[in-house]
Amino acid sequence: MSRHVAIVTDSTAYLPRRTMERHGITAVPLTVVLGDQALEEGTEISARSLALALQKRHSVTTSRPSPEVFAATYRTVAQAGATDVISLHLSAELSGTYDAALLAAKDAPVPVRVVDTGMVAMALGFCALAAAEAAEAGGGPDEAVAAAEKRASDTSAYFYVDTLDYLRRGGRIGAAQALLGSALAVKPLLRLDGGRIELLEKVRTASRAIARLEEIVAQQAGSGAVDIAVHHLAAPEGAERLAERLRSRVPGLADLYVSEVGAVIGAHTGPGLLGAVVSPR
Repeated sequence: MSRHVAIVTDSTAYLPRRTMERHGITAVPLTVVLGDQALEEGTEISARSLALALQKRHSVTTSRPSPEVFAATYRTVAQAGATDVISLHLSAELSGTYDAALLAAKDAPVPVRVVDTGMVAMALGFCALAAAEAAEAGGGPDEAVAAAEKRASDTSAYFYVDTLDYLRRGGRIGAAQALLGSALAVKPLLRLDGGRIELLEKVRTASRAIARLEEIVAQQAGSGAVDIAVHHLAAPEGAERLAERLRSRVPGLADLYVSEVGAVIGAHTGPGLLGAVVSPR
């Protein structure tokens, strides 16, 4: 019997639905807790609803999928014919999602390899795509994992936020850094580093910060073949302008994705987020 490697990720990968369907990728939803309501990301709460709730300063928290949800997903893909599962998830430094997947994998009906990519948003999405493409090319679990890990090691993610307050509230960035940023009234540029969100630069104005974000991304992309994703929360015009400038500045640009982040990432960044993921092929 030929092997079929199924790719599972989570809802913070923010892959376009058509892309997931084309490559047979399954996403397990994280949960956003708005007041006393627990809502699944992607189906029960939109990014726009989340942005409005944040602007009204409503209580918003997030939580990982339960091991039982992962177990049900692994059973479903096994029943659909998978002989192996590669489960790729956002950084374990940012969420307990990886740990929940590990617990579920122990009793799955087929072998499950759980990978902490150290990534989030389309930085994670590109890893899932790389794994799926490796499996489609006839590779087994080892080849799919290697492709995802290679993509993760080569991928960089940068983003601009209007304020560090949302990250500070959620414990995703150090309180001292958040206080320093607000005290100086600066606009922070952040990056993913070792699976953590780290302060990259402090810029005086929003326009300068976004121009600097563009410059960093263009430099990181270089001249080779590269995929880029531009993310935003409640800032579609800014995202489109950034995407257009990158189209003209990156000679090796292959695929360019522009999308609004979901409610889970949005809850920790706040409205006004602009981010860019650079992923060499």
